Amino acid sequence: MKLISVLFTTMVFIFLSACDTNPYKHGEIMYQNFCASCHMDDGTGLEGNIPPLAGADYITQHRSNLACIIRYGMQDTISVNGIIYNNAMPGVPQLTDFEIANILNYINHSWGNDYGFVTIDEVRASLEKCKQ
Repeated sequence: MKLISVLFTTMVFIFLSACDTNPYKHGEIMYQNFCASCHMDDGTGLEGNIPPLAGADYITQHRSNLACIIRYGMQDTISVNGIIYNNAMPGVPQLTDFEIANILNYINHSWGNDYGFVTIDEVRASLEKCKQ
């Protein structure tokens, strides 16, 4: 039953997306709801406190960890574009694997980013490795 629900949701999303010029619309909506309050609408973050996602070297260097960071958050000190950030990021455990993939694809193709496409299989494999 869950598989049918996921397939139906996916088909509806694909149908509705076909009429939209933004192929990452679902990811954009999810980003606005869960990420933009810290990382900003334009992905620039909050200087010195919240890292940017626009033009962020961290995204390309840690691609396999991004799904885990979105789901479970992060407590580590990180370097993004040569700037150190040490504020914790809360996770969003209620997001589905599909929603995480959509958010990542939106980020990967927004604000001048060209970081490639993330598949649902990549997200699931990443989440399996970091399952808590």
